[in-house]
This record gives sequence, structure tokens and C-alpha cells, in this order.
Amino acid sequence: MKSTKLYGATALTMMLAGALPAMAQTITPPQVSQMSTKKITIGFLLPENSSPRYEQMDRPEFTKLVKQADPNTTLIVTNANSNPDSQLNQAQSAITNGANVLVVDPVDGKAGAAIVAYAARNHVPVISYDRLIQDSKPAGYVSFDNLRVGELQGQYIADHVKPGGSIIMINGAPTDSNGLEFKRGALNVLNPLVKAGKLKIAYSVMTPSWSPENAFQETQQALTRLGNNVDGVLAANDGTASGAIRALQAVGLAGKIPVTGQDATNGGLTYILEGLQSMTVFKYVPQEAAAAAQFAVGIAADGKAPAGLVNGKVNNGKINVPSVLLTPLVVTADNMKDTVIKSGYATLPSICVGDAAKAPLCQK
Repeated sequence: MKSTKLYGATALTMMLAGALPAMAQTITPPQVSQMSTKKITIGFLLPENSSPRYEQMDRPEFTKLVKQADPNTTLIVTNANSNPDSQLNQAQSAITNGANVLVVDPVDGKAGAAIVAYAARNHVPVISYDRLIQDSKPAGYVSFDNLRVGELQGQYIADHVKPGGSIIMINGAPTDSNGLEFKRGALNVLNPLVKAGKLKIAYSVMTPSWSPENAFQETQQALTRLGNNVDGVLAANDGTASGAIRALQAVGLAGKIPVTGQDATNGGLTYILEGLQSMTVFKYVPQEAAAAAQFAVGIAADGKAPAGLVNGKVNNGKINVPSVLLTPLVVTADNMKDTVIKSGYATLPSICVGDAAKAPLCQK
């Protein structure tokens, strides 16, 4: 059947072209033009449930936006529940069931190479989504600028911890290439301060599976080792922040020292309104899902990415992967209304719960 090319001037493409730094006032739900009417099948493979965003945001947004791009698309959506072997099996099953392209958010960046290799043997392109698949030849990569995420978290700590203060770093999963990028970005900011004697990184650990419970235990260990002498916590996302906050509450430090986060989850936003978490890095998932939907439908329908969508390349250890890199944003209590709330990403009833209901934003 006849397909139509993607219009080059979609709202998403225009944002990619340079409007993103101003997105604090301009975040709106992305619109995807119809690109194809071919009968195609797309496999969308999610990594885990530890981070609530994947089932709450990525799955429904990607599904909706793919259907906008091609109403006739069949979707096969799975979640590997943190098991890379299960994800490989799910990829194989999707291909057996007719997938023309796979969009894969890998459980393990290195293990994901086996999915790319299997797909290549079956002439099925793979788009790496949110997390980069390492040492392989995916057709593309769609994510936020993960190094920048870490730099934003590191800068917040640098700006809000007293000179000479000690911090702990509760980093992401060691199997997630994004987790390593977040850490590297944070250290780009923090290491010069450490070298100058203006800051101490007293404890740093990676968090298996991004588990809040693991983060809680790690923070407990850090506090015990340091005699509770901690002036800030760089937590890699809102889930690890929640674990850290539980440990801080047990020793009376919650709300007294800065704690970072990421993903603008309802729980993280509620903690910010309560004063327990200081910030989160907002990655507007509908924007990421829109880019992935356009990329996937374009490749499935026409064999290539839509014109104007790719805006960079990222080396994965084997090739420079054509990439769509989106810009993250710091969210605090001060700009929450004009960012996550205004965009519709979160609603006041969903975050103004418990003590957060007393926050000024929730009184309006």
C-alpha cells in the first residue's frame, strides 16, 4: 500500500532543531503526522518494572503515537522484568510473529547486542530506545542526552552543598549504560570541586536493577560508615532517591540536605512538594516516544529514518549510531507548575497527596 513521508516540520522536529533549551515554558504533547498506511508490525521491548515510568508512560505513549503515525500498525509490547535472557526470548518471539522492526530498551546494554545480532540474521532493524545497546549495529538510538542528565544533577549538588561538604552518590544500575553516563556526567561537574578541596565524595555505589530497596540499604550503609555526616545525596533517579530518603528519615536528615532525582515520577514530585527531595530531572517521555514512533514507522515503511529526525551520533563501542538526542530539564518546586503540570505529564491530584497537599502549589 502507498505510504507518505513524514512532514519535516513536525512539532518534535522543530524542538530538536534548537527550541529545547526554552522548553520550561513550551512543553506541549507532541503530535505525530500520519506517515504510512502499510501493514507493519513493531515490537516494543521494555526493560523492567523497578522504574514505574516504563509501564505508566512509555508503553501507552509509544502505543498511541505509533498509531498516529500508522493506524494499521500491529504492536507487540513486552516487559523483561530485568531479565536479559527473557528480553532476548521476547525479541525472538516478536520476530517470529512478524515484527518488521524492534524498538528495544535493553535490560543490559551489552547483552542487548545479542538481540541486534539475532534481528540482523532475520533482516529486522533494531532501534535502541532510552538505553544504548553496546557493541552492535542498531539502526538508530532515541534517548535524552544522558551525560547532560548527570551534569544537571551534579550541578545541583555543587550549588546546594556547603563548601567542603561530604556527599554520597547512589548511582544507577551497573548493567545500564545510561546509569554509567549519568554518573560520568555528574563527575564532570563534581570532580573538579573534589580536586580543589571544595567537596568530598564520601561514598559512591551503583544500584543493581535501580531498586529503591537496594538504594535504601546502600544509603543506610553510607550513613553508618560516615557517622551520619552527610551533606547531600546524588541519587540517580526518583526510585533510588525514595530509598535514600527512607534512610535519611531514619536518622533525622530527610528534608535537611539536598537529594537529587530523575524521571519526574509522581512519587518524586510529591517528595519535592513535601521538601524531602530537592529536584528531579524531567525527561518528557511523550517526546521520546514520539521520536521512537517516527523512527520505527519510517524504517518499517520506507527503510530509513524520517528526514530531519536524527540530530547526532553516539558511539556504542562498534559504530557511531544515528541518534535522536533530547534535552532534559531540572524541575524543582519553583518551576513544577510551568513544566510537568503544564505539559500534562503529571496532575495536581496525583501529586498533592499526604503532606504535599499543604504545599503552595497544591493550594491554588
